[in-house]
Parts: sequence; structure tokens; C-alpha cells
Amino acid sequence: MPDHQPTNGRALNTCACARRRQWLATAAATALAVLAPARAAAAAVADPAKLPAAVGDTLAFASWDNDGRAVTPADVVQDAAPLVVYPCDPASRLVREKSRLNQILLLRLDPTALNAATRARAADGVIAYSAICTHAACAVSEWNATSRHLICPCHSSEYDPAQGAMRVNGPAPRPLPALALKRDGDRFVIAAPFSAAVGSNTP
Repeated sequence: MPDHQPTNGRALNTCACARRRQWLATAAATALAVLAPARAAAAAVADPAKLPAAVGDTLAFASWDNDGRAVTPADVVQDAAPLVVYPCDPASRLVREKSRLNQILLLRLDPTALNAATRARAADGVIAYSAICTHAACAVSEWNATSRHLICPCHSSEYDPAQGAMRVNGPAPRPLPALALKRDGDRFVIAAPFSAAVGSNTP
């Protein structure tokens, strides 16, 4: 027997150990690959100001606009251009303004002009929609005072807020997600989650 050949079954044991080490290394690498996205997602939301809007949040101006104070009914003028506001944690009073996906368009229309579904989500004619276009995720930042339509300046998608922000023009594939509101004294409170996912081309 060659002097390099192990005896007493050591060759089998050595191969088994090597296979075990290889299996453990593969399992560890797989576990890290699975955990990495979860850790990245957790890190992304570690900042409370980036958390998405939640039921029970109030609506507030950004900290650089009116010092983050709560929006009151008097701020929302009927048929005027919409306000850009953000959800606010009512306990900590932290405005969730560090995610553009949290931008909310707040406007007041004549309640009799709203369709049934929109009227059900409104609070005294005040309605709220995501400010992120469903086409290419640009900010919906323009207002046609004559038609009372919301317009995205990137590709001219146009939405009718009285009809659930349905698309009336342009390439947007779906309406702007809507938020149900309720009045709590002098504040507006989010009463239900967004009606659909916020962002572009999402079912």
C-alpha cells in the first residue's frame, strides 16, 4: 500500500468532513443571501421619518414648510391648488417627510361634485391622494384650475380628483392611490391605508 494512503478508514472520514464543511459553507452563504435583502429593508426603514403612512396618522406640512404644523380645515381652500402634505405620527409628532413616497396631495372640492367612492373617503369635501404619478413616479405637481385636474409635468398624465383621481389623459396606467380621511377636531386623520400601492406601474 502506498505510504500516502491513509489507513483505518481515515480516507472516508476525511472526505466526509470535507463534504460536511462544504455543505456548512454553502448553507451559511445561502442564509446570508436570504437575510441580506431583509437587513437592507430594515435599514431603509430604520429612520422613522421614512416609514409609510399609517392609519391614525395626522396630516402635516413639511418641517421646511410651516414648521411641520398640523394641517387644519382652514388651510384647505375649496377649488384651490392642492397642498403637499405628509403623514405625521400623532404620538411623537414626527412628520414622515424623508420619503418622497409619503407626499400627499390634499384638496377640497364641492362634495356634490365627488363620485360616491370619493365622497366616502372624503372629510367635508377634503380628499387626499398620493402625489407620485403611476406612470414614471414623477411628482404630480401641477393643477388645472379650470378643469380642476391634477397634472404630472413629466409626461402630462392628468387625473380627475373628483372621480377617484382616475386618469383622463396621458400614459398613466391607473389612478392615483387615494387615502380615506376623517376629521378629529381641527385635524385630519388617515382613516384607511392607500387604496393601492404607491408608485409607478404597480398593480
